[in-house]
Amino acid sequence: MSNEFQGKVAIVSGGGSGIGEETAKLLAAGGASVVVSDINLSAAEAVAAEIMKAGGKAAAFKADVGSVEDNEATVEFAKKTYGGLNLAFNNAGIVGAEKYVGELTPAEWQTVININLNAVYYAMHYQIPAILASGGGAVVNTSSIAGFIGIANLSHYCASKHGVAGLTKAASIEYGCQNIRINSIHPGYILTPLIAQWTDTELKETLVGMHPCGRLGQPKEIAEVACFLLSEKASFMSGSQVVVDGGFLSV
Repeated sequence: MSNEFQGKVAIVSGGGSGIGEETAKLLAAGGASVVVSDINLSAAEAVAAEIMKAGGKAAAFKADVGSVEDNEATVEFAKKTYGGLNLAFNNAGIVGAEKYVGELTPAEWQTVININLNAVYYAMHYQIPAILASGGGAVVNTSSIAGFIGIANLSHYCASKHGVAGLTKAASIEYGCQNIRINSIHPGYILTPLIAQWTDTELKETLVGMHPCGRLGQPKEIAEVACFLLSEKASFMSGSQVVVDGGFLSV
């Protein structure tokens, strides 16, 4: 077990499963006190329990990232529970309905934009003052390969992930000289619980074929990169768009 995050306090949204779960566990294994935030409290509690069983420090917190109030409450919980905030992984997100732009309803558009993009702003709005008060730290925001390209039937998702990349870059400029590094991570198709439960084997095979490495990614592979960006090993990285996609964008 390393100690690269010893004495640090971290928030991980979407921490109850997939990439968020693996990131929370790695941060805790490195010595961080982790707030495992998820809209599914029982999932967050299960992850926090695993971390504590392994000797780490973690506390579950129920939060809807699309809620301004819940984002403020998450930061306040971290401060009250662990005394401050140093690191944040704004990871929670959804894909949404798959429809052409002309068929996508305004409500469907707003739902995805709110959870995937507005939520990252809400989170940083409250996280950054807390991180400044703790002497600095790092933020990683989850975008996607869809933050670089267009994908038919997913205009809202693509727009939200392009937005996360732009928001991250602007914020990194604003706070770069105040000891806060802010980067975005752009995963390819990852074998999260959502994809793992798909019954359409032909679609899965098609997705695999779009990655030159010949497979989908594993949540831990994204978590490792997220933790690198949150660590001092990435001390000269800010405003970066880090792609972890098995070569998808190279085709």
